[in-house]
Formats: sequence, C-alpha cells, structure tokens
Amino acid sequence: MRTNVNFISGGLELAAHVYLPEQQYDAPRPAIVVGHPGTGVKEQAAGLYAQRLAEQGFVTLAYDAAYQGESEGLPRGLEDPAQRVEDLKAAVSYLTTRADVDAERIGVLGICASGGYGLVATATDPRIKALATVSAADIARQFRVGADGTQDPAVFEGLLAAAAAARTAEARGDDVQTFKLFPETEEAARAGGQHVYEGWEYYCTPRGRHERSTKILPWVSVDHIATFDAFHAVHLIAPRPLLMMAGRNAVTAWMSVEAFQKARGPKQFSWIENATHVDLYDRDEYVTPAVAELTTFFDGALRAA
Repeated sequence: MRTNVNFISGGLELAAHVYLPEQQYDAPRPAIVVGHPGTGVKEQAAGLYAQRLAEQGFVTLAYDAAYQGESEGLPRGLEDPAQRVEDLKAAVSYLTTRADVDAERIGVLGICASGGYGLVATATDPRIKALATVSAADIARQFRVGADGTQDPAVFEGLLAAAAAARTAEARGDDVQTFKLFPETEEAARAGGQHVYEGWEYYCTPRGRHERSTKILPWVSVDHIATFDAFHAVHLIAPRPLLMMAGRNAVTAWMSVEAFQKARGPKQFSWIENATHVDLYDRDEYVTPAVAELTTFFDGALRAA
C-alpha cells in the first residue's frame, strides 16, 4: 500500500512515499510524518517505521530531505537544519491536502536528527498535534561536543576552519568541497568507538546500505549546522503531547534526556532496554516494542486532537 508522491519544500521538490492502511476506512484517517536520520533516505529506517505504523491504521509519509536521496537540491548531501525543519512542515502541508487524511490529526515521528528537527518544527507549527522521537539527536550538539558530549572543543574549531577554507576554494572555482562521513574499513570504524561503528555498520554494509543514502557531506554543512539548537523552543510544544524514546545503551541518549527535561508536558519518556542508538533503526527486537508504544501514543494523542 505504498505510493510515490512529491511535494514542494522551500522551492525544492521532495520525493516521498505514502503508506496507507490495508483496511478501508469511510472517514479520513490520522496521519504521521516520519523523518529520516541525518544521512538516511526514506527507504531505510523512516520507511520501516512508516510501514509499521500504517499497518496500525495511520496514513504515513516518509520522504527524502532536500539535497538528499531522490529530492531536489544542490549541493548534493547538504545538511541544512533550517531546510530540514521546513521539510517537516512542508510534509505536514502536503498531508493536509489529501482527502484520506484528517488535517486536524497529524503527528510527527522524528528518528535521530529528525527527532531534533521535529522538536523545532512542532514547537513552531501548531498543526502538528503530537510529536514522538526515536533515538533523537541534535545534530549541532553532536558536531560541537560529540555523540557522547565529551569531544574536545578544538575538534569543532577545526571543522569550522575547514568549512571556511572550503568556501574560499569554491569561490575561486573549485568543485564542491566534501568530506567522508564513514571510515573505509570495519577496523577503522571499530577504532572510532560505538557510535562510529554503529553508523558504519548500518550505512556501509548490507544491513542497511542504500545507494542513495548520504556518505559524504559538503563542508559548508558544518557552518549551517554550527549554531542550530534543537532544544531552545521545546517548551512551546506544550500542551501538545510529546513521547521521547531512546535505547538504554545509546551513546546519544543524553540528548533525548536533556530535551525531555526542557519540555513542559504532557510528556513521557520510554527506555528501550538493551538497545543502542542504531539498534532502533531496524532491529526487530527493538523496533517492535517501539512501534507498539508509538501506536498507543499516537492513537491516544491524535484521537484527542
């Protein structure tokens, strides 16, 4: 029950998949926008959750962010937080035009970086009636202080210097300057620690690899990301409900906890025992309980809306 659709976000055409429940309904259904991780595409984790939630009776939409996947935008692979927030709002706008969707019952599910972007989109767009996050990450915090929050500040200073040098090179006629996101080998990935290895295993091996997922970033992404703060407006989500879900063993879980503490409520936090950050992308023993909680959450929140 998956169909291909397109919609416009900030002047760029985005490619998306709509998942419909198999059961036929006489009235418009509640709907959920599902945002993918920072380097993902709609066919990976976002598509898995969209499919599973459609099986529970929701109309769901998974899309490729601008500059990524099958969506428009140059330079390819650019990570621009402002555009990513706009993409979520544009996805909501698209759903409001569908006859099979109840425009007053639209929620957002953000996975990884889209969890952070979802906090900002929901805080500033009252059409979003409920927000859930899975392995939420503020990509700017991750660049500034590392996935575990302990990165030497000199690392980010070096990244900003490299981004500035890339701008100069491009102004002088060089091609778009990029950097690789993942190590070349399993050995190098393991040496980088849990989070680096997890990302490499998911995106660079048959486990989750997709030909269109982003493996490089333009250097200018770094200064786009630098001052973004996914958590500054979390208090504006209230009184709409918020569910944040994280793996108990996730290196990034501290970010979900920090965002949750800033939220006013109604809010709930759910730990998925034994799971890491990337486990929640695709491993059935963790995805299944996550989807069960998401179904209960959105069923209640969107019914109330």
